Amino acid sequence: MHRFLIVIEKAENNYSAYSPDLPGCVATGANREEVEELMHEAIEIHVRGLVEDGMPVPRSHSSASYVIVQE
Repeated sequence: MHRFLIVIEKAENNYSAYSPDLPGCVATGANREEVEELMHEAIEIHVRGLVEDGMPVPRSHSSASYVIVQE
């Protein structure tokens, strides 16, 4: 089992997502739920392709946190 961080960004008319640990693995969707689902599928396909090609699956080293800044 592998666990990867995804970053979801709101664009003007849609959402996009990527994983810092899987360069080139991205997805876009009409809303947050859709982009999460599509990103999950994209990661599964990406990892399956790496395994089929005999390449190592990267270890996840990314993390995320919020920084609070007072005005």
